[in-house]
Amino acid sequence: MESYVFRMPSTVNYGRHAFERIGKEAAERGNKALVVSDHVMDSLGHVRKAKEYLNHEGVESALYLGVESEPTDTYVAEAMKIFKNESCDIVISLGGGSCIDTAKAVSVLAVNGGYIGEYMGGRKIASKNVPHIAIPTTAGTGSEATDVTIITNTTNDVKMMIKQPAFMPDAAIVDPLLTVTSPKNVTAATGIDALSHAIEAYISRRAHPMTDDMARSAMKLIVGHIKTAYEDGENIDAREAMSLGAMQAGVAFSNSSVCLVHGMSRPIGALFHVPHGYSNAMLLPAVLEFSKTYAIERLADLGRIFDSRSETWPDNQAADLAVNAVKDLCLELNIPNLKEWGIEEESFDSAIRKMATDALESGSPSNNPRVPDQLEIEELYRVCYNYEYLESKLG
Repeated sequence: MESYVFRMPSTVNYGRHAFERIGKEAAERGNKALVVSDHVMDSLGHVRKAKEYLNHEGVESALYLGVESEPTDTYVAEAMKIFKNESCDIVISLGGGSCIDTAKAVSVLAVNGGYIGEYMGGRKIASKNVPHIAIPTTAGTGSEATDVTIITNTTNDVKMMIKQPAFMPDAAIVDPLLTVTSPKNVTAATGIDALSHAIEAYISRRAHPMTDDMARSAMKLIVGHIKTAYEDGENIDAREAMSLGAMQAGVAFSNSSVCLVHGMSRPIGALFHVPHGYSNAMLLPAVLEFSKTYAIERLADLGRIFDSRSETWPDNQAADLAVNAVKDLCLELNIPNLKEWGIEEESFDSAIRKMATDALESGSPSNNPRVPDQLEIEELYRVCYNYEYLESKLG
């Protein structure tokens, strides 16, 4: 067997009330924390509780609440200024993937300096990052368990995917009780985002046995509980399963890779400011149709997760079921297509060539079972713009 590398946070606290361990985890790593969060988390009282838990363990804290959308280099610079001015020695992220990715950048730049974009392409990180404790409040990105940060360069509107071991959080705290306040639309988008992570990790050309185990477990948890979490947000069993599934999906794709969905998703977010979870969800069904004949066995496994009756079906029939089940799921969760989101068609058409180029340059499409060229990605964007979840449009 070929050798592989497998990374995840050194400490993972998960389950109900895991949030209460934030003070103890921080006290083991530093004396003053910069809490990177947003105004929604502040209004819900989560930031106040975090400060209380920290204070109880003798850890001081400063706040950066400026994350308002997908993470940008501007947010990173603003957070870095507070980190330095307040003489912090630890970073805590509390929120969705945008807060976590911003904090990842701060944790590396605080000791290595420079501009975050300079770390693309494998620039060597000379010093260990400042300790980072990641606390997700959605069951979606899995960023609490990945060595990737995605930051938008506001100069050229390109989402920079930067992957290096130093971006892996030192500790993750995954508490499903923090996700109960997620509204239905956020639960849907982040849930499909997590499902896309698990699926892409599983069908990736760089998948290996350990990522397969994590991806399969994540797919089972998410498929089995996403509808309940969406319909009944206070169902803690469903929320717990989704939180665990999202984290496992993050571990899986961080150690294998994402593929075409993510490659195409980042340019949509950068140019049209569609949140990452939504753009992934909008692309997933069409990309699975495009990739199906090159991933029959793997998608057949997914089909059997959706419907156990397909256990005895031929692989091609079970793979068809998987693609159709994902389409039906997006319909049931009211995932819009790009047109329904409100993107003007002329603007979208004029951006397609740049988006396809940026997608290819990210490298993610090369991990897809069926590797597309520029023109195929451009056509996929056109298909996704008006995509109808109940009707296959790709041959």
